[in-house]
Amino acid sequence: MDKIDKKILTELQNNGRITMTELAERVSLTKTPCVERVRRLEKAKIITGYRAELSPEKLDAGHIAFVQVTLSDTTTMALQEFNLAVQRTPQIQSCHMIAGNFDYLLKVRTKDVNEYRQFLGTTIAQLPKVQQTSTFIVMEAVCDRTTVNIKDN
Repeated sequence: MDKIDKKILTELQNNGRITMTELAERVSLTKTPCVERVRRLEKAKIITGYRAELSPEKLDAGHIAFVQVTLSDTTTMALQEFNLAVQRTPQIQSCHMIAGNFDYLLKVRTKDVNEYRQFLGTTIAQLPKVQQTSTFIVMEAVCDRTTVNIKDN
């Protein structure tokens, strides 16, 4: 991956709906080689998709909670069962297995704290092998990037 590929990735992260003509102009290429580079980046799975950014507040999902989850069993089968259940739960925006004093960190979006409290008891606590949870309520999202920093080596 060269500097032009990195410029393409940066531009597409900033605006996934940019036309190929505009993208080519911004990265100092003609349209055909620019399209070929984008296709190559897609084929290599460096570009994995294009998405619309939505307003969580307007979709009744403005409340964010981070939840530490400790499992009662961490065998491969138990972890797979938990992972599958999390993937089927749309309020869980992200789930990360953690090396530390707990097993997973979840980012959960709900309408408000009342909806979160209900979700905690009816859904999170009922996920496979959940032994303990600890919740951290977000008061303000200071920085919430959805882009990847592309290093120019």
